[in-house]
Amino acid sequence: MIRISALCAALALLTACGETRLDEAPEDLGAFQARVTHVYTEKALQWPLSRDAEHSEWTAPIENALNTRLRRYSGGQEYDVAVTLEGFMLAPPGVPVLFSPKSAVVVNVFVYDVANKKFLAKKHQMEIFESTTGESALLGSGHARTKQQQIQGLAVNIADKVEEWMAENHKEQDWFAPRPAAGSAGAAAPDAAEPAPAG
Repeated sequence: MIRISALCAALALLTACGETRLDEAPEDLGAFQARVTHVYTEKALQWPLSRDAEHSEWTAPIENALNTRLRRYSGGQEYDVAVTLEGFMLAPPGVPVLFSPKSAVVVNVFVYDVANKKFLAKKHQMEIFESTTGESALLGSGHARTKQQQIQGLAVNIADKVEEWMAENHKEQDWFAPRPAAGSAGAAAPDAAEPAPAG
C-alpha cells in the first residue's frame, strides 16, 4: 500500500508539470500577423459519456485563447486562422485512478494567406487532450474540475497546439516567410551597376 501511494504521489508531481499556460513564450512565426480569427462550434458533436455542454459555452473560451496567442505576433503579413470544433468529450466523474478519462476535443484548422489568396492549410484535423494536474491525476478530471474548467483548459490547449503546429510549418514548409517589398529587388540592381562618377 505504501508503494502504491508513493507511486501515485510521484505520478501526480510529474503530470502536474505538464499543464499548459496561456502566457507561454511566443513561437517563431516569421512574418505572421493575424488579420481575422474565426471560431465555429455550432456543429460540434458531443461524444458518449461526456458531460452535457452547449455549443455556445465553447465559443468565447476558444476565441479568447486563440486571440491571446496569435494576436501577439506583428510580422506584417496578414493571415486568417479558423478553428472549427468537430467533437468533444468532457470527462464525467468516474472512479479515481481506476477510471478517470481525460477530456478531449477534435478540431479542424484552416490557415489562409490573405495577400496570395490561397489556403496554406485547409481542414487540418487535430485531436487534443486536456492537461493533467496532480489533483486530476489522482481524482480524475471529472472530480477535480468543473465543466467550465475543463472547457477553459481545452481552449488553452487548442490555441497552444495550433500555435505550435504553425511554428513547425514555418520551420519546415516556409510558412510566413518574409516576402520582399514590391519593387525593392528591381530598384537596387541599377544602382549597383551604375558606374562611379568621373573625377
